[in-house]
Amino acid sequence: MHVNCLMKCPTETFELGRYWFLLLCMLVLTGAALELFKNMQNEGIKPNQFTLSSVLKCCSSLSELKIGKGVHGWILRNGFVFDVILENALFYFYVKCEDFGSAKWLFESMEDKNSVTWNIMIGAYLDTGNVDKAVDLFRRQGLKDVSVWNTIINGLMRNGFERIALKLLYEMLWSWFHSLKDLELGKQIHGRVLLSGIHVDGFLRNSLIDMYCKCGKMKMALKVFEKMDTYFGRNENSIEEVISWSSIISGLILNGEFEDAFKTFTSMVRKDIDIDVFSITSIVSACASFGVLELGRQVHGLVQKIGHKLDAYLGSSLIDMYAKCGNLDDAKRIFKQTNYMNVVLWTSMVYSYALHGRGREAVQLFEFSMSRGLLPNEVTFIGVLTACSHAGLVEEGCQYFRLMKEVYGIKPGVEHFTRMVDLYGRAGRFKEIKKFIDENGIHHLRAVWRSFLSSCRLHRDIEMAEWVSENLLRCQTLDARPYVLLSNIYAIKQRWEEVETVRRLMQSRGVKKHPCQSWIQIRNQVHAFIMDDRSHPQKNEICAYLYKLIGRLREIGYSSDAKLVMQDVEKKQGEGEMLLGFHSEKLATAYGIISTASQTLIRIMKNLRIYDDCHNFMKYTSQLLDKEIIVRDIHRFHHFKHGCCSCGDYW
Repeated sequence: MHVNCLMKCPTETFELGRYWFLLLCMLVLTGAALELFKNMQNEGIKPNQFTLSSVLKCCSSLSELKIGKGVHGWILRNGFVFDVILENALFYFYVKCEDFGSAKWLFESMEDKNSVTWNIMIGAYLDTGNVDKAVDLFRRQGLKDVSVWNTIINGLMRNGFERIALKLLYEMLWSWFHSLKDLELGKQIHGRVLLSGIHVDGFLRNSLIDMYCKCGKMKMALKVFEKMDTYFGRNENSIEEVISWSSIISGLILNGEFEDAFKTFTSMVRKDIDIDVFSITSIVSACASFGVLELGRQVHGLVQKIGHKLDAYLGSSLIDMYAKCGNLDDAKRIFKQTNYMNVVLWTSMVYSYALHGRGREAVQLFEFSMSRGLLPNEVTFIGVLTACSHAGLVEEGCQYFRLMKEVYGIKPGVEHFTRMVDLYGRAGRFKEIKKFIDENGIHHLRAVWRSFLSSCRLHRDIEMAEWVSENLLRCQTLDARPYVLLSNIYAIKQRWEEVETVRRLMQSRGVKKHPCQSWIQIRNQVHAFIMDDRSHPQKNEICAYLYKLIGRLREIGYSSDAKLVMQDVEKKQGEGEMLLGFHSEKLATAYGIISTASQTLIRIMKNLRIYDDCHNFMKYTSQLLDKEIIVRDIHRFHHFKHGCCSCGDYW
């Protein structure tokens, strides 16, 4: 259809706002987007970030400074919510129209910068010959993608700074090698740098530290890090030194050395090194992973003391930390306090609600964010699908899955497919799961089959579980989880021969189950427990209290589900009830109760799924003691209160 005809009757041809956007995209190259934008306003159709970005792109290509400023004014007058896409379009417009004053002001005021933002500003400085500012800005940037490296290296070459460009080239190569985990190539480049006679400054050393960290060679990374004074001399709190500390902390966390990461961060604070946002978000992420709320609060307090602005990047990290440490109230408080709202921040809060079983609140927040003009991304949809799954909102979940594909053009990934299978599975709609797997061609995805098998456990459908297990074990034979799930299903039905068959199959294939561990933080100290743990200094007191508590729980209806003990240990069935008393989460709960005041909330973290018997134990304990207990397992949070769990006994 001819463009002019489309513009004469836009309301007849395109009934929805998103079609106006598609037409705008086509018209940007013809320079007719501005006219269509006016028609949209006359028709009363509200533009979104993409339509406004398209208009600004048109203004950039035509150097229409006056009209572009008018669009900027319209955005401000109408209280439109900026996201990074729209801000980048506006920023690029000012740069292209050579209004560098407005461009610099906008860059410094942007709360949420991505690689496109930095690339535009660095390129602008290089194009005007301001190399020092370009390099300084490049150093200020955190994560860099290929386009930014290309911009700075090409710009330096154009301006006659070949030596600096070569240094940056080596830094870039090291960053690539750690992404590929290719240690040998990284070492070869290290040797090449030394042979070339290039001065190995702090930035090159930091690239080397980063490479060793991400290749899993922490000893080598620490060796380079410990010689830091030699590299930086007395120039304390230089950018290079701050980046070194940040890199080593991130590396320790990446390699699972949380305790050393916490110690290094503490040392950084004591040495009065400038604490940058990347160090803070790294350590906050570690607090979230490990579930240490008190340490997370201390880091948050440090953020406030230093005076770091609570932007979307830092705000989303703190929301994630508080939510994963079991404190949803503080996560909500951070969300409300954050000045700049973007899709990352909204997504963090949506996912936090979902994690805690507050599915309807997550959906309401998602709907509200879309009404504010924010565009969801693939992670946002993972959050809202998780919320629908946890809340049993099957029809809503299906609707959002279609919306993601058909309206927003987001291609579903493993996480999306898994959430949909979980959604159908909660409702026991197994035929629809099989149809969904066939239609989407996802028979090869292990996570999908594991989710299906979990649903079979919930509904105690052995026949379906056996069929699902066959498909799952074709995908992978070394993952212990499907074996354990199938064993549990057989145990529920007291089919002990099949339980033993599954166990022998695991042994013959060399499949090993990860040991279960639970931990609790009491007065800034983490106490970890494993099954039948007798290593704790207060073991006698813990065991004595636990026996007494179980006796009291039996009086109000609790009974140990001894048949499920086969999922963990190879013991005779007669020993089952005794062993169930010593599951790690029960030990952690008992220790938490005897170590805190009667009304103190108990928070327990666990590395695997909470067991059925322990789940039942927590419900009865919360009822008997009138005490709230929160347990985070590998999938979600369980809030036990007055004898009920927030998961509705589905997990």
